[in-house]
Amino acid sequence: MTTFVLVHGAWHGGWCWWKVRPILEAAGHRVFTPTLTGLGERSHLLTRDVNLTTHIQDVTASILFEELTDVVLVGHSYGGLVISGAVQYIEDRLKHLVYLDAMVPTHGEVQVGEDSDSPLRKSAIERGDGWKIPVPPIVDGSLMGVRDLNDLSWLAKRLTPHPLATVQEATQLSTPNNNPVPGTYVLCTGEGREQSAFITHAERAKELGWPVEKFSTGHDLMITEPQATADLLMRADQT
Repeated sequence: MTTFVLVHGAWHGGWCWWKVRPILEAAGHRVFTPTLTGLGERSHLLTRDVNLTTHIQDVTASILFEELTDVVLVGHSYGGLVISGAVQYIEDRLKHLVYLDAMVPTHGEVQVGEDSDSPLRKSAIERGDGWKIPVPPIVDGSLMGVRDLNDLSWLAKRLTPHPLATVQEATQLSTPNNNPVPGTYVLCTGEGREQSAFITHAERAKELGWPVEKFSTGHDLMITEPQATADLLMRADQT
């Protein structure tokens, strides 16, 4: 039996693992899917003060208060920043890290600078009162790589604005030049992802000596391919 803690990405919540969680549990594993402050069912707690540290504390506290050990800690997308930052506090409780099309930050890195012309910052200024990143729109019948109409409807009505401060805070790592916990990276390479920003993060994972697996699906792989995603996680646990 393995204990999985699954950390969602921007705009999402613990709900996004709805299809993956029962597959892992049916295989005999324990699964925890915390929702980060200000998102999902905790969206009523969203303020301009919610930052990356807040979300790192969410995950760290969840693991500590549940008294979890030998954890496979999984981060999707923005969740990669969160699990990377959490290592410094709970390294002794972690068995393996899994980055699902996720950010692999360097020490002291800021994703969106104060003077950046990043689309995230622009959308927050234009449509998010300057501090909230609005939910991305559906474009050409796709959102986060999800195209199935039922899944698309289910996804779109659950996404909530994301706090800009989380990507404007420098990531602090326990050991700046490497990662003390073994990791695995999964790069989504579905249609339209030839120029994916996560290719750079997959390269960083390679530099850390981690295996990198390519998966031909959209960014929200836990929704588009739940069985394959669960299989990936169980396989990573054996790495």
